[in-house]
Amino acid sequence: MRIAVYPGSFDPLHIGHQAIMEYLTRDSGFDWVYLVISPQNPFKEPEKALNAEQRYRDAIAAARRNPELHVWVDNIELSMDPPHYTIRTLDALRQREPENEFTLVVGADNLQRILQWRSSFRILTEYGIAVYPRRGYDVEAIRDGILKILPCSKIQIINAPIIDISSTRIREGIANGENMSNWMM
Repeated sequence: MRIAVYPGSFDPLHIGHQAIMEYLTRDSGFDWVYLVISPQNPFKEPEKALNAEQRYRDAIAAARRNPELHVWVDNIELSMDPPHYTIRTLDALRQREPENEFTLVVGADNLQRILQWRSSFRILTEYGIAVYPRRGYDVEAIRDGILKILPCSKIQIINAPIIDISSTRIREGIANGENMSNWMM
């Protein structure tokens, strides 16, 4: 099976994430999306966030409410020692499920920085990337720049809709007493 590996903090999971997952399974040829709850992004400073176990439970509840999405909420990173490098997660998934083909899902903002990631060459050539658009990023130009450096890279652009919401904005709204429930998955 083709599995889209979609890692993130998902604090909280929102309709922008849902739109990407819908597009992956309905329009991009993936059989399943593995939503991987990341305890801590190595490129970000720790912030006040729901703990990883709570985010994992919340994601499972959201996936159960949306069975048509074909989402498996995976806790593989929760059992791994830090740092939580993407290549370690992908390798662990491949070892656990050698019969499946895994592709990493990232936004155009992360694709722009992918060459700074640990083992980016392996990620780009062995696993491949499905990249979704982000406002303010020219995903095709970013892809073309990477292909000039690493022509054997596997980069699939998915034209998922851009929904202008972020987990940060939802957390800020909640902190300010706003009702953000319509944005949450």
